[in-house]
Amino acid sequence: MIDVTALRALRSVASHGTLARSAEDLGFTASAVSQQIKRLERQLGAEVLAAAGRGVVLTPAGQAVVDSSPDVFQALERCLEAARSVAEGTPSGVIRVAAFSTAIRGLIGPVLPALTRSCPELSVRVLEQDPDQALQSLDSGTADLAIVHDADGLPVTAPDSMTRELVHSDLGDVIMPEDHRLATLGRPLTSEDFTECTWVTSPPGTVCHQWFWRVFAGSAVTPDVHHLVDDFASQMALVDGGGVIALMPRLARPPLRDGLVSVPLLRPPQREVHAVWRRSADASPAIRAVRTQLVSDT
Repeated sequence: MIDVTALRALRSVASHGTLARSAEDLGFTASAVSQQIKRLERQLGAEVLAAAGRGVVLTPAGQAVVDSSPDVFQALERCLEAARSVAEGTPSGVIRVAAFSTAIRGLIGPVLPALTRSCPELSVRVLEQDPDQALQSLDSGTADLAIVHDADGLPVTAPDSMTRELVHSDLGDVIMPEDHRLATLGRPLTSEDFTECTWVTSPPGTVCHQWFWRVFAGSAVTPDVHHLVDDFASQMALVDGGGVIALMPRLARPPLRDGLVSVPLLRPPQREVHAVWRRSADASPAIRAVRTQLVSDT
């Protein structure tokens, strides 16, 4: 009989390419992961890994095992969740949620009190990860639920073994001093309104940097960016200091300081936020409880 823990270790090593990174992912030591792989090789009667530079690669036997492993884990998970759905009157145990930072702040944090009241025996463990990382954790079994964003036409693709549910739609607004000339127009703004404006925005490589430049796509206005800052509270401090304005997603925006206002755009950048889980966990009372709370709160 194949050891399930050892099989999970092999999948993680296949994903990360080294024993050390796999150990970090699984919460074990590299030595423990190595022992699990050796135990699996004894059970199979074949080597599953081969050295490759500073990392490792799958042997043909190892690749065959990894290719077949999703069916194994999905079957085990269906058995577990079917039993739980019958045996438990309310969700209980631990649910591991991987989510990007602003979803933790704007979605998960606010629903935890209500979730605790409705499901007192359920413990939520949160891990901050970008969408791609969160989906990897979900696939490897180190997370039970992933919260990911689908940013303005750039969807995060999930494998067929997963399903998703829309839990929130996020828009971007412009933050400025209340006495700014654009704050008194009384209408949504367009890119043409921002002549002679100076900006603070998120650094290149971030979703919000992409959002910012999409506002000016096809426009004759070239924005004058003075500051590149990733933290939105810091951006707000610079806006509060005078001289610049900022584009911020509503989900990520800290409470507005006195003297600042949020002004909408006529064509705002937007992103959809989805909860993603393995199809084999459809019957999970814990996942259903968290999803229900997220949807009802938005």
